[in-house]
Amino acid sequence: MPMSHPRRYLISSLGSIGHRHLQNLISLRPGSRIAVLRRPDSVAKPLPPGVAQQFETMEEALAFQPEAAILAGPAPTHVPLALALVGQSIPIFMEKPLSHDFARVAELRDLAAARNVPVMVGYNLRFNPSLITFRELVHSEALGTIRAVRAEVGQFLPDWRPRADYRHSVSASQSLGGGVLLELSHEIDYIYWLFGMPDRVSCRGGRYSDLDIDVEDLVELCLEYSAPRRLVSIHLDFLQRTATRSCKVIGAMGVATWDAMKDRIELDIVAPERRVETIARPMQERNEMYLAELRTFLLSAEQGGATAIPLDQAIDVLAIVMAAKRAMVSGRPETPSTIEVVR
Repeated sequence: MPMSHPRRYLISSLGSIGHRHLQNLISLRPGSRIAVLRRPDSVAKPLPPGVAQQFETMEEALAFQPEAAILAGPAPTHVPLALALVGQSIPIFMEKPLSHDFARVAELRDLAAARNVPVMVGYNLRFNPSLITFRELVHSEALGTIRAVRAEVGQFLPDWRPRADYRHSVSASQSLGGGVLLELSHEIDYIYWLFGMPDRVSCRGGRYSDLDIDVEDLVELCLEYSAPRRLVSIHLDFLQRTATRSCKVIGAMGVATWDAMKDRIELDIVAPERRVETIARPMQERNEMYLAELRTFLLSAEQGGATAIPLDQAIDVLAIVMAAKRAMVSGRPETPSTIEVVR
């Protein structure tokens, strides 16, 4: 049965992304009552504008009776918190990645399905207008059969959040679910969104820099597809001093390149006749993607039905990440579809 209009929301963690979701929630649902679940060492901090209450325990948070929740803390906290909330039939929006491993993921999947509770994972690039246009172009068959793809993302980790010490960030810590494979899994997600689950995953990488971190900072993935035969390479790093994000798709009839930093697509098609074009899909501001993804989640929470990025798809993306981690150790290709989802 569809929910009534949510008036009480819970946000777990108020780091940088938690604050963004808080401001967007206030914008999209003005007048709502918002509470935050914080670690005990954070409750002494003043409440930001728009937050009515704060809690230290899930028991207190559930007593608040939120009608939807946003999980914006580190990846290892996502599944345990989601299980408690979904157990009370509370719709969940959680930041990417779904988790840092597969512990209890199947339990969450089964519980959400049994209770028909919407669960959405926040891969916000799926709401980027230029990437949406790029995907439509790739699926239009204008490029012919796609044979090769090259995706790349990189930025020097200390530059991500200049006001914070990178050494204390989630990105830098294995115990918090850091490292490029999880933190930069947007690339893995949109490749999955474009082409589905690969048949095999190879991976090389590790810690190559002098950064004070205990996670991988440079990785090269190779995703192999069999039907049709296709090779996708993905470069992820915490090292580049000039931020970059791009994807080049090579087809039998032409090439298309997405430049996320400039929100444009360069197109060069040779058949049936030569076509060279630049397609621009600029955003007024980056927050548009986050507003769009939260808006779709709120509609699912209020009306019921599938979310824009359902849990099963986030599980597939996590399986690719776990296959890459396994391949980085084993030195051989791994099959993501066989990665076990354990309770």
